[in-house]
Amino acid sequence: QVQLVESGGGLVQPGKSLNLSCEASGSIFSIRSMGWYRQAPGKQRELVAKVPSGGTTTYADSVKGRFTISRDNAKNTVWLRMNSLNPEDTAVYYCTAFIIRYSDHKYRADNYWGQGTQVTVSA
Repeated sequence: QVQLVESGGGLVQPGKSLNLSCEASGSIFSIRSMGWYRQAPGKQRELVAKVPSGGTTTYADSVKGRFTISRDNAKNTVWLRMNSLNPEDTAVYYCTAFIIRYSDHKYRADNYWGQGTQVTVSA
């Protein structure tokens, strides 16, 4: 089995920073892409940022220049550094990873999600 565990959410004032982290654990053969999505009340879940195992990172236009995604392949961990936060960034943030497992003599590829962590930006 595979688990994604997020941490780092909370309440922060506008203009401040926050760091999110997500660690994948379990019977992992390899991790292809890792990323973060968010969902605000009454809105659809949207991509925030993603980073492949090799290649160019992708950011939503709304967070470019403010957020930075990074990962450590050896630790199966992805981080999201969020600067200059504003109330529009308030949402539940979800970690996601596309993971290859080896189970029952087969390689299996699935997309996994964390449980979500609340980020609230308010004065």
